[in-house]
Parts: sequence; C-alpha cells; structure tokens
Amino acid sequence: MRRRYIYFAATLFLLATQLVGQNNTNSPYTRFGYGDLTEGSSTELRGMGSVGIANRSKSTINVLNPASYSGVDSLTFQFDIGAGMRYSHFVAKEAAGNNVSNNTLNANLEYVTMRFPLAKWLGVSVGLLPYSFAGYNFNQSDSLIIDRAPVEDKRTVYFSRSFNGAGGFSQIYGGLSVNVLNHISLGANVYYMFGEVNNNRSAVFSQTSGVASSYYSNNMQVSDLRMRYGLQLYNTFAKKHDVVLGLIYEHKKQMNGLFSARLGNDTVVKYDSGFELPQALGIGMNYTFDKKLTVGVDYMQQNWGDALFFGQIDSLVNSTKLALGAEYVSDLTGRKFAERIRYRIGFNTRNQYYRVNNQPSMRNYSFTFGVGLPLRTSKSLMNVSLEYGKIGSVTLLREDYLKLNFSAFIDEHWFFKPKL
Repeated sequence: MRRRYIYFAATLFLLATQLVGQNNTNSPYTRFGYGDLTEGSSTELRGMGSVGIANRSKSTINVLNPASYSGVDSLTFQFDIGAGMRYSHFVAKEAAGNNVSNNTLNANLEYVTMRFPLAKWLGVSVGLLPYSFAGYNFNQSDSLIIDRAPVEDKRTVYFSRSFNGAGGFSQIYGGLSVNVLNHISLGANVYYMFGEVNNNRSAVFSQTSGVASSYYSNNMQVSDLRMRYGLQLYNTFAKKHDVVLGLIYEHKKQMNGLFSARLGNDTVVKYDSGFELPQALGIGMNYTFDKKLTVGVDYMQQNWGDALFFGQIDSLVNSTKLALGAEYVSDLTGRKFAERIRYRIGFNTRNQYYRVNNQPSMRNYSFTFGVGLPLRTSKSLMNVSLEYGKIGSVTLLREDYLKLNFSAFIDEHWFFKPKL
C-alpha cells in the first residue's frame, strides 16, 4: 500500500515539474516587478480567503506556515495536487474618454505537495510551488507633439507601443516541523527557486516622422535558495474550543541569478547583484468550535520598498495583506455524505508590490467560496474554490476576474498494517 502511494506521488511530482514552468497567463499587470506573485496556498485555504498562518488542520497541507506540518496524524500520508482556471475582464479608458475592454481565459497547474510524519512529534512536507507568473502581449497607439520654433513647425507624430513578456519563477521546497512542550510547534521551509522572466517593450515611429524608434528588454534568470520560519502556539479549552496563534518570518535576501537589460540593439547592461527578496512578517489566529466551525484571520507585510530591484530601492512598494475566512462542517465522522461536506467562505484585501506610472497601485479585493467533498468513507477530499476579485482602476487598467481552483487531496494510512 505504501509503495503504491509513493509511486503515484512520484509520477505526479515529475509531471508537475514539467508543467509548472509552462505558465499560462495574459495580464498586463504581470509586466511589473517579478510578475504576479502567488502564495502557493492550497485550494482549501483559498476557499477561506487564503487564511493559513494559524491553520493547523489535519486535512490541509498548509505551506504558508511550516510549523503546521507537525499536526499530521502519525500514521498518515497526504498528497495534494491543484490546478486553476482564471477568467479576466479588462477595462481601460482611452484618451478620448471611451472605455475599451478585453477578455481572457487561462489555466495552470498550481501546486503539488506532500506531508507525512517521521515521528509523533515531527512532520515533513515537500512539494513544488509557483512563485510568480508573467505573461502578456498587447499594443496601443499613441501620439507625440513635436514643438519647434517657429510655431508653424509644431506637428503631431503618431506611433505604436508594444509590450510582451513571458515566464515565471517556480520553487521546490522541503520543510520540517517539531512539536515542543505539547502546545508549541516550530518549523522551517527551505525553497530552491528557479525560472526565467523576459520583458520587452518598444515605441515604433514611421520612417517619415524623423523620430527614432526605441526598444528595451530585460531578462531575469533565478537560481537561488531562501528560507521561511514558522511558529504556532495551540491549545484546547473546555474540550470544544481550539485556538491557534501563528507567526511566519522571512529575512531580506539578495537574489542569485543572471540579470540583464538591453536598450536598443547594442547596449547591454548586466547586473551581478541589485535584486533582493524582501523581509516578510505575518501573524494569524484560528478558532475552532466543537470541530465544526473554524474562523481565522491573517495579516502579512512584505517590505518590497526596502528591496533592491535593478539596483534601486523604492522601485517597488511595501505590500500588506488582510485575510478573513471560515469553514463549517456538520459532522467530520458522520455516515452521511452531506454531513461531511465542508463549506468555506473568505475575504482578502491587499495592495500590489509594484508601481504603475510611478504611482502605488490601489488596494485590491477578492471574495472566495469553497467546498470540500469527501471521497467515500476515507479522509480524502475533492476541493473546489471560486474567487472573485479586482485589480487596478478604469483610469489605468481594471481587471475583474473569476478564478476556479480545484484539487485532489489524498489522505491514507501509510505505515498501518491490517491484521489478518
């Protein structure tokens, strides 16, 4: 039995390694910074607004806080693979005052994770997660007024702008978590980040305009290690009240890799350094009543404004996230299918870590819903979450999106040997 699950997990993990780099997205906002960052949270947590810093559920592989791994049952092997589809509606205002819109539909493999115990007090998790996505291709027409003396020489020159880019960063992680004194759990994740992002932009004038066209491109290739540390304090009061307080921390770190920028056809600037990952700190709390109702709240800050990007500080801005979520299940051990269905709801607000036209981006909001459907009499689940959110504003570019995530969560006895 154990060998079958190992083969199954290894096959899916190798498949995911081939697919995760094939990011499929088409959002103009992914041309800023390192692209669209993702936390890699499970489908269960996404249904709860991505609340997870204090989540210690036995049925969730919670990569947001590595201290959660020690909450796994001592005879359990868990495997989770998730995918997602995103429908986006873009609206922007032209210079003439008219609104223009566009729709896109994209899909991606989201993550592959595993969790299992090494001892009753020691849990392990390994997996493959995305760190960022980049993918866009759009054009726009523009004009430039050339003002030369005398006034009669004033004229308008028309040109076209084009922007395109692709790629993303992925990460393989491994984490350990240990229980201390029955009410404390400590954990750490180590991530190996890899991948490549390419960005290109141009302004093309006609040959008769007398204005030279301009071209710019940059390439970022990452091959680096980073760490995340986690803490959870947990206790049960009066048998029905479970409370967990969670903390996570990442220190600022220089990114290793190959970075270059090209201006025109000949000028190439290579950066041996000048790129950093920010310091990050998060705190969360979860409360569960009678193993039925769970509510949680998370707050997290990433100090991107202090991190170097192309050798400069303040190219990016500090990002904060506030998330609220809840889950309800009638009876975890009930015999009826309907009694074991998990219902989830959540809310999430954050500001993006990049600037648009030298202005910090607006706060973005998302609302989430989800269900966990049990498989027969086992603890395995099919999880589905639906997220509605918005990014930006119509004056610049507004994206309204619907994202559907689904995952297969396998929870089986690993070391258990039935008696004949």
